[in-house]
Amino acid sequence: MSYTLQTRIHGEFDDIVSTTIDALEDEGFGVLCDIDVQETLQQKLDEDFRQYRILGACNPGLAHQGLEDDLDLGTLLPCNVVVYDDDDDIVVSAVDAQRLIDIADDDALDPIGEDASERFERVLESL
Repeated sequence: MSYTLQTRIHGEFDDIVSTTIDALEDEGFGVLCDIDVQETLQQKLDEDFRQYRILGACNPGLAHQGLEDDLDLGTLLPCNVVVYDDDDDIVVSAVDAQRLIDIADDDALDPIGEDASERFERVLESL
């Protein structure tokens, strides 16, 4: 079973990152952090790596609902979306929020995971 939702796109890496951020915003997610893994590995380890960005996405309304039910849910936030260069394609991969939230083993959180997953699916479809 996969723990991600994913799409492959042809295009320029930086353009796809920008388009992904815009699509996330259209679905109510803010990007709380943007980690450039390629740059980090170069600076910290002097290692070359493919273009790879981790976008920490959070929908404040969904996060609030979840935290009202389970304060430890914050350990699973934000939901990550990664954009990386994979030879001829750019891959955009989002965590499957439903699978992620299943870790909490709390049925009250299921609608939040379903909503977030549906939003991520729409983000990927829009790309």
